[in-house]
Amino acid sequence: MIESAAQLRAFYAQPAERALAKQLNHLDAHCQRFIALSPLCVVATAGQAAEMLDASPRGGPPGFVKCQGAQHLLLPDAGGNNRLDSLSNLLTDARIALLFLLPGVDETLRVNGTAKLRDEARFIDVFDGERQRPKLVIEVEVREAYLHCAKALMRSRLWQTDAQIARNTLPTLNQMIHDQMGLSAAPEPQADMVARYQQQILQEQGQ
Repeated sequence: MIESAAQLRAFYAQPAERALAKQLNHLDAHCQRFIALSPLCVVATAGQAAEMLDASPRGGPPGFVKCQGAQHLLLPDAGGNNRLDSLSNLLTDARIALLFLLPGVDETLRVNGTAKLRDEARFIDVFDGERQRPKLVIEVEVREAYLHCAKALMRSRLWQTDAQIARNTLPTLNQMIHDQMGLSAAPEPQADMVARYQQQILQEQGQ
C-alpha cells in the first residue's frame, strides 16, 4: 500500500516542465474561448469538513457559463432534484473544481478556485434572455486553470459513434431507482421521462 508522497513518486517519472508550466492563475484568451464553446462542465465540491465529495454535471447551451474577465466565472443554477448537494457543500467549503468538455474535442479544461453563492440582481441579470432566470449564480474566483491532454477521452473513445451504447442496454433510470428503493409500483417509462425532461428544459428556456 502506498502511504507517502515519496513512495508514490517512486513509481513515476518527474512531470515534464511543460506539464507544470501550462498551469495558469487566470483564464487567458484560449481558456475563455473554450468555456464560451462548452455546453457541459462537471462541478466538484467538498462538504461536511471534506468528509464527502461530490461531482455533478451541469449543462446548457454553449457558453452557459460566463467568463467575467480573467479571474471570475458565473455558473447559473438550474432546476434539478433539489438535493442541493453542491450548493450546500459550498456553504461549508468554498473550494470548487470545474471540468469543461466540448463535444467532439478530446482535450478538456480544468479550472480550480473558490466560490460564492450569489442572489444579487447584478449576477442574476447576466442570464436574462438566455434561459429561465436562475435563483442563484455560483461566482467562481479562478485560482488555477489548465488545458488537459486528450489521452483520457481518446482511450475512452467517448465521442466515437461506434463506441456509443444503446440506451436499452441498461434498464431505465426509473426502473433502476425503483429496484434500489424496493418499490413495487410500475416505473415511469423511459420515453415519458425524456418527454417530461424536454418539456421542463423548454420551459426553462422560455419556449
